[in-house]
Amino acid sequence: MEYKENINFRKETLIKLLNSVINHENEIIQALYEDFKKPDFEAVLTETNYVISELKYTINHIAKWAKPKRVMPSILNFPSTDYIYTEPYGKVLIIAPWNYPFQLAFSPLIAAVAAGNQVVLKPSELTPNTSKIIAEIIQKTFHINHVEVVEGGVDVTQKLLEQRWDYIFFTGSIAVGKIVAKAAAENLTPVTLELGGKSPCIIDETANLKLSAKRIVWGKFINAGQTCIAPDYILIQKDMKSHFVNYLKEEISKAYGENPEQSPDYARIINPKNWQRLVTMIDPQKVIFGGQSDAASCYIAPTLIAEDSLESLVMKTEIFGPLLPILTYENETDIATVINSFEKPLALYVFTDNKKFAQKIIQNYSFGGGCINDTVVHFSNSRLPFGGVGHSGIGAYHGRLSFDTFSHKKGIVKKANWLDLPMRYAPYKDKLASIKKLLKWL
Repeated sequence: MEYKENINFRKETLIKLLNSVINHENEIIQALYEDFKKPDFEAVLTETNYVISELKYTINHIAKWAKPKRVMPSILNFPSTDYIYTEPYGKVLIIAPWNYPFQLAFSPLIAAVAAGNQVVLKPSELTPNTSKIIAEIIQKTFHINHVEVVEGGVDVTQKLLEQRWDYIFFTGSIAVGKIVAKAAAENLTPVTLELGGKSPCIIDETANLKLSAKRIVWGKFINAGQTCIAPDYILIQKDMKSHFVNYLKEEISKAYGENPEQSPDYARIINPKNWQRLVTMIDPQKVIFGGQSDAASCYIAPTLIAEDSLESLVMKTEIFGPLLPILTYENETDIATVINSFEKPLALYVFTDNKKFAQKIIQNYSFGGGCINDTVVHFSNSRLPFGGVGHSGIGAYHGRLSFDTFSHKKGIVKKANWLDLPMRYAPYKDKLASIKKLLKWL
């Protein structure tokens, strides 16, 4: 099949996809706004431009990535030349989420196509306008036997998971990730699961509080907090809390005005179900800023919560919304107690000017990825792997690693015929001592 074997065909198809995305960019931005009022700036920064950049990067590198790689042969196989060949897995299922519905559908799709696979893409039913434009772009770019979009709800996803696939790539919640993993296990299908978790944001007494607040507000409230790597809670040195809270309030007001509901730069919660889930987490007695909400428009204000219990509802599960609990610590034992109360998170952030403290945090805790003195931005570097660990996910992708994710690596030994050592062949009589000596020398 041409899409499997011909690198030029893959490249030409991705160029066609690139042109289609560029031509439909305004429609994509409008669809994202209609689905949950995503601001134009965020739509470009986190959705369309990211996909366009990923396409350009892949187009420029696909020939190199797909080329067989020669590796050092084993002396035991002398004389030989050894190679690693890449081949597509075959038929791939990609299940995309609703929070970044364009980017997180197309990013894995680009890699799967670059690696030579056939793809079925299931976009989220919670963003119908974006799903519609995704389907339109795919239909214009690909033959239906190459890439197909299947729209629909949970019942459609369940039916897709009942089919046999050669690879499944899922982005979404931990609960659904377990369902996907269980379905894949029936056929021993390899998976990538991009999930989430409660990502901590640690701030010590040496941190630049004003700049930290600015970067945390941006990383937390972009997309109205509906980001898998958003800071889920603050863990700040006890004596710094009051000053830091004041800086957070200032930065929220600077970003979204005195009434964020009127801000053109603030998105909405995806649907009434998720709005209700988040509103239920808000304890009015603990709100120190924000807390306002409107059911009709699925609006929840950027909200700061003074939290002192790991048993509160807002600390029980990943928030995935614009609520930011603020906890305090006095020593590193307190930090460990909080972080180790949860499963391994997708991200971790530490704000400090103490290099030893930062290094200790990075080394002591297991998490998908993160930043020192910033939030979220590690996602933007295509040279860094992006993925979780434990309950926050399986596998990683981005850049070259995305191509590798959707490629099986075949090891090949090309043996020469001009020399054939007799030692390996039966009968083995009188050969054991010699082979032991040879193996020991190697």
